[in-house]
Amino acid sequence: MQLVVGRIGRAHGIKGEVTVEVRTDEPELRLGPGAVLATEPASAGPLTIESGRVHSGRLLLRFAGVGDRTAAEALRNTLLVAEVDPEETPEDPDEFYDHQLMDLEVVMVDGTVVGRITEISHLPSQDLFIVERSDGTEVMIPFVSEIVTEIDLEEQRAVVDPPRGLIDTDDAEIASAREAEQEAGEGLLEAHEAGSAEAHEAGSERGDA
Repeated sequence: MQLVVGRIGRAHGIKGEVTVEVRTDEPELRLGPGAVLATEPASAGPLTIESGRVHSGRLLLRFAGVGDRTAAEALRNTLLVAEVDPEETPEDPDEFYDHQLMDLEVVMVDGTVVGRITEISHLPSQDLFIVERSDGTEVMIPFVSEIVTEIDLEEQRAVVDPPRGLIDTDDAEIASAREAEQEAGEGLLEAHEAGSAEAHEAGSERGDA
């Protein structure tokens, strides 16, 4: 099974190094020296990692045969793909490969069915579950422990406890309306207080005169 483990960014320096957006929880294993990776598009690879290092919090890789900035820049936005045994699982029990999460049923803590995971979106800040609902619409759920409370691979389900409005847009509209009403009320109160203060100041000025 093939899994995307990284995306090549811009060239770094003049000797062929590139920045890499890591898309694996096991970069030491998947993106270590000697690893041979397929690519998307396929015409860019396969690529063999010659060396790697971390610089200012970013992973920098150099590939065999890529010796200058021009060649490195030509690889920009290329996806790095590793071959993984379908039966293989991460060492950390709280980590999962994308193929393990695909098609899981997503349910609320009270058992309400939300839908099924159809895609995992890897963003720089966090991962997102793209969940398709029974009516064909999609909802994005951040894959963080505060929201995704349980992944049960045996039962093929993910249990979520989302904040209000994340999944139910009606709740979000009600909450937004209430916030708008509250803000409007606060605005009227501030205007009233400001008017009272101005009137008091004007009265004081007339008294001083």
